Amino acid sequence: MIDWSNVTASGYQELGPKPEELQRSKCVLGFIPVIYYSVLLCVGVPVNVLTAVALSRLACRTKKALYYYLLAVTGSDILSQLFIIFVGFLLETAVFHRDVPALLLHSVSAAEFAANHASIWATVPLTVDRYVALCHPLLHRQISYPARARRTIAAVLALSLLSGVPFFWWSDMWRNSRPPTGLDAVLIWTHVTIIYFLPCGIFLVLNSLIIRTLRARPRRARCGEEPPPPRRRRRLGKTTAMLLAITSVFSVLWAPRTAVVIYHLYVSSVHRDWRVHLAYDLSNMLAMLNTAVNFFLYCFVSKPFRGAVRDVVLLRGGAPDPRRAAPHPQAPTNASISSLYSGNNKRSQRDSTPLSPPGARKPL
Repeated sequence: MIDWSNVTASGYQELGPKPEELQRSKCVLGFIPVIYYSVLLCVGVPVNVLTAVALSRLACRTKKALYYYLLAVTGSDILSQLFIIFVGFLLETAVFHRDVPALLLHSVSAAEFAANHASIWATVPLTVDRYVALCHPLLHRQISYPARARRTIAAVLALSLLSGVPFFWWSDMWRNSRPPTGLDAVLIWTHVTIIYFLPCGIFLVLNSLIIRTLRARPRRARCGEEPPPPRRRRRLGKTTAMLLAITSVFSVLWAPRTAVVIYHLYVSSVHRDWRVHLAYDLSNMLAMLNTAVNFFLYCFVSKPFRGAVRDVVLLRGGAPDPRRAAPHPQAPTNASISSLYSGNNKRSQRDSTPLSPPGARKPL
C-alpha cells in the first residue's frame, strides 16, 4: 500500500540502498488507502452488526434456513473486516509499518485468508438453497430447515479455517524483491481458485438453472400446469433477485484483484512496476468493498429485512409473525362456523316441516 521500508524482510541494514531498492515501485496513492479503509471500516462494521441483529430476529421469527445462510455471510464479512482491513491493512501496514515479528505476520496472513474464504464460501450454500427452492420445491421442503443450515454453516467455516493454513507461507507481494517462486505460484493459483474461479463457476451454473426455471414457468402455466400463488411467486422473485445481486456484485468486485494477482505472477512483479502496484492497491480496495454492500442490497430488495432493521434502530421488539398469530381469530372463526351449521340445521328443519293450511291456528 504505502512505500515504507520492510523491516521484517532483512535482519540487517546496509549503508547504501540495494540495487533492487532502486527499482522498487512507489505507491502513488499515498495515504488514500489508509483513509479509504478507515472509512470502510467505520461504515462496514456498524452496518454489518445491524444486519446480523436484524437477520437474527428474522431467523428466530420465521425459522427459515435462508436467514441463517445470510447471517453466516454477514458474520464472515465482519471477520474479514476485522482481520483484513483492521489488522492487515491498518494496524500492520499503516501503524506498525510491517515492523512486527515474522511469525505474527504469517499467522495473521493465514487468519486473513481463512476469513476471506469464509466470507465468499458462505454464499455457496445460500445459492444451493435457492436453487433447490426454485427448481425442486418438494425436495426443498424436506431438506431445508434450521438445524441442517447450522450444520452446513459450521462445516463451511471449519473448511475455510483449514484452507487458510497453507497461506501461512504467502509472500508479501508489495515488498518481496525476488521473483515469484514455485511455492508462490502454487499458493497464488490455489488462492484464485478458492476465492474466485470455483465459487463463480458454481454461481454461474446454479444461477443459470434458476433463470431458466423462472423463464419456463409461464410456458408451463400456458400448458395447464398450476402456477404458484402470487404471494409466493413475489417472494421467490425477491429472494432470487437478492441472490443474483449478491453473486453478481461479488463477481464484479473480485475480478480485478484476481487478474492483477495472475499478472503479478507471470508478467510483472508488484514490487518492480508502479503500475502493477497501483492496480493491486485499487483492486484490493474494490474487493474489500464487497464486505460492506450486502446491507444495502438487502434493504433494497427485502421488505421484511427493512422492517426488522427499523425495529432494531427504534429499539422495538420484533413484530410477531402473522402466520403464527392465529389463536385470537380462532374463536370467532369457530363461532361463525358453528352459527353457520346451526343456521343450516334450522333451515333444514323449517324446510322439512309441512306447511299448515291457511287459517289454521298456531299452537301457543
